[in-house]
Amino acid sequence: MPPSTRQREILRLLDREGTVALSTLARKLGVSLETIRRDLKPLANGGSLIRMHGAVSLTSMVGEAPFERRMRENSEAKRAIAASVAATIRDGDSIMMDTGTTTSFLARELLGHRRLTVVTNSSDIARTLATVNDNKVYMAGGELRSDNGAAFGSTAIDFISRFSVTHAIISTGAVNATGMMDYDLDEAEFARTVITRGRRTLVVTDQSKFGREGLVRVCGFEAIAELATDVQPPPDIAEAMAAAGTCLLLA
Repeated sequence: MPPSTRQREILRLLDREGTVALSTLARKLGVSLETIRRDLKPLANGGSLIRMHGAVSLTSMVGEAPFERRMRENSEAKRAIAASVAATIRDGDSIMMDTGTTTSFLARELLGHRRLTVVTNSSDIARTLATVNDNKVYMAGGELRSDNGAAFGSTAIDFISRFSVTHAIISTGAVNATGMMDYDLDEAEFARTVITRGRRTLVVTDQSKFGREGLVRVCGFEAIAELATDVQPPPDIAEAMAAAGTCLLLA
């Protein structure tokens, strides 16, 4: 495949899947990472795409895309992360999850579990796990957002504050050496409350979120016990995790 044809294929993949890891592009196109980086350079210089740490996205997709598109972004990695976390959860456990694509994948991986108690603000997670396998599902109330079908605000926060669960699991829009960040104040405040309600606190995120700068701080690494992801974090994030005593769960 000549470079120009490969570049068109890169743009087609990004249009279909959103943000994609460089390693994923190299694997799908059957070339080395060095070749992918050479192909990306003129596209980035021309303004067609934005390069992030270990990943790339179309310029038009920078920021938070609609939920359904985000479900397609790095779906293979998110599914692997979800499977690794699901393996640490037992039948009969209680779980609190915020809305997010990786937590939605986790809900699907939990369909093999029984008698779960689930607390969430996500209608997608609630629909996935309710009415099956003797689960109990509690959904936070409030106005549902049109893009992701999730409830936010003081009503939702007051509701989840009544629960104490075994596993408190949040997704995140950005991870850097200072901790977790998001792009929306309400989402950040909800996630911040979730991680105060669990005996085990866990962040699930794929490598495309590493090195990003969100708008709102969620928490530092000292607030979470584990971070589940698909690759080793960059050195600055790894050092911050080690200093805070945060464990890495690698899919």
